[in-house]
Amino acid sequence: MLSDEQENILPYNGEVLIFQLSKAECAAEKTTRLHVNRMAYDSGTKLFVQKSSGLFSMHGGSLNIEIVRCSSTADFRTGINLPCILMRNKKNNSVFKYFLLLLHSSNKFEQCLNFKLDYELKNDIRLLNGPTVLWRHAKKLFYVSTKTCTVLSASVQFSSIEWADEIENEGIVVLGTRTACLPEEKDGQTLSLSDGAIWGSEFVVYAIENQKILTGTCFLPHAYSSVISCVHVCRTAISRSQFRTSVVAITHKKQLIWFQDGLPKGICQLPYEEPCSIQVATTSRNDVLYVVSFASGNVCAVQRDSFQVASRWQEVTSVLVDDFIGTGTEQILLLFKNESNTDSLSTFIITDLGEVSYESNINCKEDFPPTEELQENGFLTIQALEARLQAGYTSVRELQQHLRLKEKVLFESCCALIDLVQEREHILPTAEEEGLVSLWDDTENLHPLDKKMTLTSEVPEYLIEKLWQRVVDDSLVIGVKITESPNLSLNDVSLSLVMEHDFTSDSPVIECQSKIVKLNKTFSALIKLDFHSENDLKKEYPRRPSKIPSDGAKTFVAVTRLSPLLAFRDICCIILLHAKRRKYQDGNLQESRQLTLLCGKISLCLEDISSGKYSVNLLRNNSHCTGIMEDIFAILAISLKFSFQIVSSDCTLTPVNMWLLSQMECMPIKECPENMFCHKLGSLRGTIFNWNLQTPFEGTLTLFCRNQTVLFQCLHSLLGVLPPTCKVKPLRLESKDILTDQFALALEKEMVTLRSSFSSAVSEVENNLTLSCEADRKMSRFTVSSLADKKEAVRQLREELQNEQKQSALGMNRTVSGALYRQISLEIIEAQLCSDTIAWRLNIS
Repeated sequence: MLSDEQENILPYNGEVLIFQLSKAECAAEKTTRLHVNRMAYDSGTKLFVQKSSGLFSMHGGSLNIEIVRCSSTADFRTGINLPCILMRNKKNNSVFKYFLLLLHSSNKFEQCLNFKLDYELKNDIRLLNGPTVLWRHAKKLFYVSTKTCTVLSASVQFSSIEWADEIENEGIVVLGTRTACLPEEKDGQTLSLSDGAIWGSEFVVYAIENQKILTGTCFLPHAYSSVISCVHVCRTAISRSQFRTSVVAITHKKQLIWFQDGLPKGICQLPYEEPCSIQVATTSRNDVLYVVSFASGNVCAVQRDSFQVASRWQEVTSVLVDDFIGTGTEQILLLFKNESNTDSLSTFIITDLGEVSYESNINCKEDFPPTEELQENGFLTIQALEARLQAGYTSVRELQQHLRLKEKVLFESCCALIDLVQEREHILPTAEEEGLVSLWDDTENLHPLDKKMTLTSEVPEYLIEKLWQRVVDDSLVIGVKITESPNLSLNDVSLSLVMEHDFTSDSPVIECQSKIVKLNKTFSALIKLDFHSENDLKKEYPRRPSKIPSDGAKTFVAVTRLSPLLAFRDICCIILLHAKRRKYQDGNLQESRQLTLLCGKISLCLEDISSGKYSVNLLRNNSHCTGIMEDIFAILAISLKFSFQIVSSDCTLTPVNMWLLSQMECMPIKECPENMFCHKLGSLRGTIFNWNLQTPFEGTLTLFCRNQTVLFQCLHSLLGVLPPTCKVKPLRLESKDILTDQFALALEKEMVTLRSSFSSAVSEVENNLTLSCEADRKMSRFTVSSLADKKEAVRQLREELQNEQKQSALGMNRTVSGALYRQISLEIIEAQLCSDTIAWRLNIS
């Protein structure tokens, strides 16, 4: 005969699973059956229909089997979320047997875990990923999982468990309360009053897998530990070794409180007594609803944005949250009591408090019934919001037009400023180009020159010796070699690659940033380029100044990613070199102005790359590696530089040189013998080494490699041949000794600049003052010599004295010319900028 039934409902992947536990006893045996029905919402009939069903039978034994808890947990074997049911079987000798069932998609049950306890699980039971069963008994935390298969206990005591789930990098984390632990001194006296001393309890956060206690105040303040009844952690993240959390909690005083990083940010007064659970639903409008259930069968929904009660219902038997109608967002499923129908899903509401609202056989009390007045208000609100949205869109369009106009004005202003600095005539755009119509009948006969052609200037003092290019991996390397006059110097050098294409009115320019490397007394400006598609030929980008010494030929090398350029198939780029030219005569600065050199054009296509036309080729030649300097520059341009100091206390560093020649198969480069090229097959090929043995026991090894993986391989191989007592220390690219010397020279140059500038200014003022005084004295002497009367002589001498006093007063208020003042200011600012830059580099080194 049929004994009794037990029913549990669980949402799973948009379906509603109804577990029914039935017990039957007959003469033959006792049988307990666990039925499962998969119910899905049918949009046609507006009802829940059965999709499939399953059965799990337990024969023999007692009929004291019952369902303890149902939940969806992840199976660690597959990582898939599966319905999980915790069952309990009470033995006659007060021993409780628990077993865990997993329900697969084929509606077959799998018993994955079982354990025995001498007490009944009543308080704070959780089913977590693994699956893992976690509970609290006698203020102790216990857990068992399919991985351990053994009941384990935590070393931390819990008065209650408020929340438990997984956190990234920490595993399963439990948030609960415990009796406050006060810090004590050796004599047993309390050190200070803490939160626990005031409220008697505190929050504790415990990571089970790592077996460590985390900071509880990052989730909730200890002051709320005695009034919190339910907690839901919405978000957890770790930033700078600290938890960043978003938590909502329910108090015994009918309050829903939102905490951000452990601080209360919002509070909502709940409408009913005894709140017992909270769920979170993300709706179709990307709104978040907090669904609070009460012990009396009432339910309310609180919107996250306004943090106010949005709706509430009464006489609710179950509240489920899932995507029941298959829209990709979540809805709330409310099940109500129906005495005339025993089907659990016969009376329900599906809603997200927005566009979704389905109901069946509803005859319940709802505090906010939909009426015509509310619908009319909603329609008017939508109209007002649409009007505001349209007005906002119009404002955004006007703002975009205004910003485009400002950018155009700034662009023309920059063009005019550049032309002014480079002593060129600036040509304004015509009315037709600007889209303007004249209000008069007259026409202008203007013949403007092409502005783009004025970007480059032919400077006879410079000769472009060579323009070359190389392809290394995914990088395009362009080199420009120029020869300059001994009396000229280049500063603030940068390169621009301007693409020649017809798809835009202006050619795209590639951004530049420059730095300096030194190779065998030959300076090369390595300019790292990133591809951009701005149609702005003269747009300036911040770059680090590079000062190139003015002795002989200079090679400037530019690197950019190749793959974005190949999207344009055949590549043709104009190479422009921008620099500040300074002209000297007898060691004095005569002229300083900006210049732009047209270096030439380069072209590249996939056929050239496939044929290896621009590949790097360093050949072995007996005991040396030979090649042209362009290949060496190309390799160094794309390589990362690392320096290491190797110190040995009890043996010499001879193995390093042997390691380079034998294991790494390195050969000195003929053009710069201090650098060695690695010919070893594999990823190490192309690495350049520089071994500087300072003493037999100390040396510096510099590597130029393509990536850090190659660096680690080299270091691993090197440590295998070095004695264990050797110490390998990474060095910064700029040592403090070098920066200190540079800083001293920069300060000395700044002092000399200040002294010479002020000296020249004082000399100019004194010369002008001396000439004025001499002219007055000559006039006075002529007047005195022509007077015979002594009274007149005294009067004339008095006037001369007054003139000298005036000149002395003028000497105290000296002024210089505007041109000299500008020259002095420029020299002082450049000197101070140089010293400040070195000081900053020294500070961060």
